[in-house]
Parts: sequence; C-alpha cells; structure tokens
Amino acid sequence: MNTVYLASGSPRRREILENLGYTVARLRVEIDETPYLHEAAAAYVARMALEKNAAAVAYWQAQHPFAPEYPLLSADTTVALHNHILGKPQSADDAADILRRLSGTTHQVLTAVCVYWQGDTRALMQQSDVTFKTLSEAEIAAYIASGEPMDKAGAYGIQGLGGIFVENLRGSFTGVMGLPVFETVTLLKSLGLDTPPFQTA
Repeated sequence: MNTVYLASGSPRRREILENLGYTVARLRVEIDETPYLHEAAAAYVARMALEKNAAAVAYWQAQHPFAPEYPLLSADTTVALHNHILGKPQSADDAADILRRLSGTTHQVLTAVCVYWQGDTRALMQQSDVTFKTLSEAEIAAYIASGEPMDKAGAYGIQGLGGIFVENLRGSFTGVMGLPVFETVTLLKSLGLDTPPFQTA
C-alpha cells in the first residue's frame, strides 16, 4: 500500500510523505482553526489534527459509498512561546512582531499527527524546542521581504531562509517542518502499516 490520503494543503507535508515513498492524494478540507479562549498550545494542536481528520473522513463518506482505500492522514503544527500560540502572521507588521518575540529565545513547535484507517483513528504529538539567535531589525526586515514568513506558523520556515536563525534545535527537524517522520511512521505501524521501502506486501 503505497498511497496516503493527506488532509492538508501543505506542500511540506506532501514532500515529506513522498520522500518516505508514498504517493500522496490530497483531501483538502476547511475547518475553523480559531483557538478557544485560554486554550493551551498542546490541546489546540491536538484538537486541530483530530478535527481535520474527522472533517476529511466525513467529506469522503459524503462522496463515496465505500470506505477509504488508503490511510487518511492529517496533521497540525503550532508554534508556542510561553504557551502562547503564535499562528500565521496576518500582515508584515504582525510577522515582524512575532519574529521580535522569538528573537534570542527558546520556543516550542508542536505537531500533532492523526491517522484514520479501517474505522480506527489514532493520534500522537511531537514537541521540539527551538532556540533563535538574537535578530537585528535589518534581518527581520530582509526576511519578511523574502515573503517566506507569511504562510507559516510562527512566521518562519526552518527548511528555508528561516533556518539561519535557528541556533539550536532539540527535537525533530521534520516535526518543525510540519510532519515528524519518526512519529508518523510509528503511528502508521501501530495501525499495521509501514513505509513503502519496508512493506512486505
């Protein structure tokens, strides 16, 4: 079984799954991603992954009289500083404010992964601690001008130009990108699945 349904429009998650040997079929669904009042970052990211998965399953069931032929995977990533959720910036000024807050600090990146397969839904979470160097205003301005921060939680992408700001990472590089490989494979294995190079049938 070399195909996975991905309930996400993230090109980074797609790339990670393809690098594992999967063919990826997208199932894009829209949900309300507004955090609850005083919702903790870990609770929020876990809820988002589960709700995305449930929405994708419901969409599939509304379109087909049969169950999904392949596992359906969803994920959500959030950046948190002192347990305060830092989402995608709404403007260049917002991006600059987020980057100033991350400058010279250690923050957390949490990614929850959820898989539905044959009526069973399982999920887990991975957390990384990321330390930023102290950023100058010129670096912040240049990075925002590149356009990279604008569609990313926490206003940076570790796999791109934002990686030059990362002084230390304790955790999962792919988790910070949006899909932790070790945890994702562990979850698939718990459902009797495996990555294509290791599949026996």
